[in-house]
Amino acid sequence: MLINKKKRIQYLGFNDFWFTVIGILIISLITNYLFNDPSERNSIILILVGWSVSLFFTICDWFLIRSVMIFLRKKYPHFRDDKKRIIIFFVAIVSIVIFVDFIGGLLLSGIFNLFGFNASHVVSLKVLLPIILITVMSMAIYEAIYYYVRLKKSIREEEQAKQVMIQAQLDTLRNQAQPHFLFNSLNTLRDIIDQDSKEEAKGFVDNLSDVYRFIIESGNSNLISLEKELKFAKAYIYVQSERFGDNLKLNWNVPRDKLVLMIVPMSLQLLLENAIKHNIVSKAKPLLITVTVKNDTLEVSNKIQAKSTQTPSTKIGLKNIEKRYQLISNKMPIINNVGEYFIVSLPLLKSPKYAMRSN
Repeated sequence: MLINKKKRIQYLGFNDFWFTVIGILIISLITNYLFNDPSERNSIILILVGWSVSLFFTICDWFLIRSVMIFLRKKYPHFRDDKKRIIIFFVAIVSIVIFVDFIGGLLLSGIFNLFGFNASHVVSLKVLLPIILITVMSMAIYEAIYYYVRLKKSIREEEQAKQVMIQAQLDTLRNQAQPHFLFNSLNTLRDIIDQDSKEEAKGFVDNLSDVYRFIIESGNSNLISLEKELKFAKAYIYVQSERFGDNLKLNWNVPRDKLVLMIVPMSLQLLLENAIKHNIVSKAKPLLITVTVKNDTLEVSNKIQAKSTQTPSTKIGLKNIEKRYQLISNKMPIINNVGEYFIVSLPLLKSPKYAMRSN
């Protein structure tokens, strides 16, 4: 235990080698001064003998107390046990200092008497009290470091647990979005087949496979660059154009310097999908969707052209986007459904903290 550095760090919170050496030297010097009358120390030999005795007592006190401290930390490792452990530790410090002084004093008196010196030892609380206080202060440094190290470890473990939980939630939401997209894509394919256009159906399936290739490639991402999301969204619009032709129009207004910012994957695609799903897209009423960047947000807007027979909305898309942003950022999407236009603003993020999934 005293030699193994790894175990010292494990039970004490730090490598206490130099702390022990310096602490023992300082306490032994103070003890030597308190236990010996300066008028009696009139030679180097007596000074060295007096300091050697104090050093002996200090070493015994230090390592006995340190052993008890390690034992108590093993027995009471939790924060909830700190009060009990510290009380027991304080009682142990007082008991050990008195015990070592009494036993050590008797032992040294016996040794000095064997060599013809008239020596006796009396336990003096007046002298021991300062020693106890100094020892308690030294051990308090141990406790302060131990508390800090445990607190830091606890915070780190709590943060890791939160990240694991957040990652699991993100995985669930991301996996939820992909079947949602497939469901709507198959509905579109069914509509194309109903129109008896085999060539359009074949072209749709080919382009749809390209879209899913992109989904697979970015499947482990919780955040992707706006550039990649735009590429995916444009591929999706290309697929939808197989069905709607020129009746579906997109106005893209995204500066190149904003392409490096991060966005939740498939969020733009889900907004485009909702706009197509809930609005009339016809030659008489073509649907114009505008995608633009304003103040580090991606704004998607379209004029409300409500269908006479509304498709039941599960609101999975918007809820999914909101939950994913909530888990990775303090910025949330803004949904504005007032007036003639439906507008959703998606935050563009700079931090890639959750950009890739932890495996």
